Amino acid sequence: MFQGGFRRNGREWFSSLPACLLLLAVVLFSTSSDIHNQMLRGGEQLWSGYYKLRVDPVQPTCDPNVDIDAAVAEKLAEDASDQDPMAALLGEAEVDPDEVRLSIERSVENCRQSYESFENLQGKVTPGLELYRTIELFIADMIAIGLESQRFILLILVMLCAVTATLTRHHIAMRAMETRLDYRVSHTLQTVANAMLLGSSLMFRQSSVAAESSISTADLMLHNLWVIGFAALTLASLFRLMRPPQDLQDGGNLNKAFLAVPLYTVMCLISGSYFALIGHASGIGIYLGNMMALSDMFLNVGLYVWVGMMLKQTRLATLVFNVFRPWRMPPEMLAVVAVLVAAVPTAYTGASGIFVIAAGAVIYSELRAAGARRHLALAATAMSGSLGVVLRPCLLVVVIAYLNREVTTDELFGWGIWVFVLTAVMFSGVALTVNRQSNFNLAPASEALAPMFSALKQLVPYVLVISAVVLFYRLALDVSMDEFSAPRLLPVIMLAILVYEHFSLGSKKARAQTGVNHQGLEHSVRSATNDTTAEIGALLLLLGLSVSIGGVIERSHLMEIFPQAFDSAWAAMMLMVVILVLLGMIMDAFGAIILVSATVASVAYASGIHPVHFWMVTLVAFELGYLSPPVALNHLLTRQVVGEAEVLAAQNEGGSYYQRHERIIMPLIAMGISLILVAFVPLIFYS
Repeated sequence: MFQGGFRRNGREWFSSLPACLLLLAVVLFSTSSDIHNQMLRGGEQLWSGYYKLRVDPVQPTCDPNVDIDAAVAEKLAEDASDQDPMAALLGEAEVDPDEVRLSIERSVENCRQSYESFENLQGKVTPGLELYRTIELFIADMIAIGLESQRFILLILVMLCAVTATLTRHHIAMRAMETRLDYRVSHTLQTVANAMLLGSSLMFRQSSVAAESSISTADLMLHNLWVIGFAALTLASLFRLMRPPQDLQDGGNLNKAFLAVPLYTVMCLISGSYFALIGHASGIGIYLGNMMALSDMFLNVGLYVWVGMMLKQTRLATLVFNVFRPWRMPPEMLAVVAVLVAAVPTAYTGASGIFVIAAGAVIYSELRAAGARRHLALAATAMSGSLGVVLRPCLLVVVIAYLNREVTTDELFGWGIWVFVLTAVMFSGVALTVNRQSNFNLAPASEALAPMFSALKQLVPYVLVISAVVLFYRLALDVSMDEFSAPRLLPVIMLAILVYEHFSLGSKKARAQTGVNHQGLEHSVRSATNDTTAEIGALLLLLGLSVSIGGVIERSHLMEIFPQAFDSAWAAMMLMVVILVLLGMIMDAFGAIILVSATVASVAYASGIHPVHFWMVTLVAFELGYLSPPVALNHLLTRQVVGEAEVLAAQNEGGSYYQRHERIIMPLIAMGISLILVAFVPLIFYS
């Protein structure tokens, strides 16, 4: 009862609106940089020497009308009076009058040129230039504010959304809270973990203030915001513990109750206990503070989630599936098409887990509407983001290239295309051959082509809207759609699509023709942001604590028990595969990339494994880890977006062992075979 009321009222006013404003601010600040670059170029084209005209020219203070002969005589007289008598006795050379004259002549000439430049620049200062540079300097100030406030925006966004996720019971766990025992155990441990985070951040603040005699105001403010945020999170979890909802079942099992504890809580308890035992209680606060160094990356994650939630509010996914429906594809083939098509947006969202959160619900509902069985739809949803992480412009690949000078994005994306082809073939083969339960009776072309083209026509306006935004950025701001610009272009594209649907579907006539009950632009953005806040809170808090777990592994020197180099690249690769899959099981992609770059990568290079080959194996191994029990993060995210009821309904279905566990086994077979091939086949050619 309480939870629903909170979602309808408090969450929209106290969580979603600030989150929406923060995300829009990120887009605005990043776009203002592009605008400013264009204004500088435009200013130089309109007024030659604009870079000097950005501020009022200052009149020189030198004298351009100096009497050179008098100045030379005066200088020689000064030098003579200042000369040491002992130097004269020793016969040291006197000042050369010609050099003095040449020096003074050059100074006078420079002074005259300064006056000429001043008069020239002053003549160019017109009311039009003053207005132009006022706007340009205002945008420059906005960029400076944006760069300085990026860390604060991320911190506030994380804390705001984490509190929302706590109050709405939206954190990521192995299973949902069903009984009162589940609820008490989960929220008790959440409260303990949040109090641990609060204590660690307080200790980190105290040690930082004590260590630095003059800590900057910005750093002190960041420390204070961490403390305030974790205090609010602790109070939120304590409040939920004291106010259990009425819809919980009585009783419960203690072992199952522990599975209802959020993953971030488990990571916090493990890392916090370890740091406390080694006398480094501020450890969690330090590693969470390291998020600020990569604030732009984590803010991009939030933007991608927002983009996905706005995508859910549009008809775009439904219209894309409508293109394939006339062929009456069997569910297995449609699942393959869905996963292959999803690879492209996955590449723009940066990681498979982000894409599952962003678009998983759309893919699942469309597959179910097309007749796919629950297990097949769940398997395709969980794997929908796994194939595109090697394609341009995936943020993961950019982070790898940023942290490792041995590889470049061009090299990684170049080989990523072939890895994508391999994984696509493997998934297609498994889906269309293993446990195929449908007949392949496609509609004849004569019957399917006409409705397919009709469905394609409905996509044309969306293509035009997307093209218009991309072309505007390209022509007006000189920004192409790539791995660096995608985070700020995609929100604008989705907002443009929502605006288009607002006007094209808002009338009664349009609703009657399409059968779509469109609620309007404000409702769409508000609903998308409502979903975004809890998802960002659950995901970013998990990412932050994953970095802390990486710190535990790093500080415990666990990796040092392995050799620093292997005589055989094959032996090294076998160990690498095991380690990377295990890391994929327990850590998020970005935290794991940071840890691997600092530890495992150097061992692989020293053992003769090519850097590009190693990172291709790393990406595929991570994806297998995200699909592998006992954690299976992508399956947990799938359950989060499709609902616990759908997963339980699938688990209650009968059939053979494979049919009852198809959602887990099918992705494991496809990605497992792909990993073996990617890891060991290239070694044949260069090891």
